[in-house]
Amino acid sequence: MENDPISVARKSYRAYVDKDRSAIEAVIADDFHFTSPLDNRIDRKAYFDRCWPNSGTITGFEFINLVADGERVFVTYEGRRPDGKGFRNTEVLTIRNGKIVEAEVYFGWSLPHEASAGGSVNP
Repeated sequence: MENDPISVARKSYRAYVDKDRSAIEAVIADDFHFTSPLDNRIDRKAYFDRCWPNSGTITGFEFINLVADGERVFVTYEGRRPDGKGFRNTEVLTIRNGKIVEAEVYFGWSLPHEASAGGSVNP
């Protein structure tokens, strides 16, 4: 099923790895919006201006969670950079009619995770 939400999500990540702008344009809706800690619901044009250049710094993704719930896909992945460093992000993609119409991105983890060595705190 080529246009099911999971397949569409996978195509978008594959386009980043392949540096294939036409492939990602094919799955990003005209009325697309993108939100992240650095971007407040930017439109499709701003997304391609600001975010697409990051494809040059991504060599792969390993999906930790890839779960569809209706038209939403919840994705947690570990990405790889050309220098071997990694990062972990979570995204919520809304997909309608085979196109991504909304993306919410949560990021900030580098790998290995540089949390303090103090361990967890139990309430």
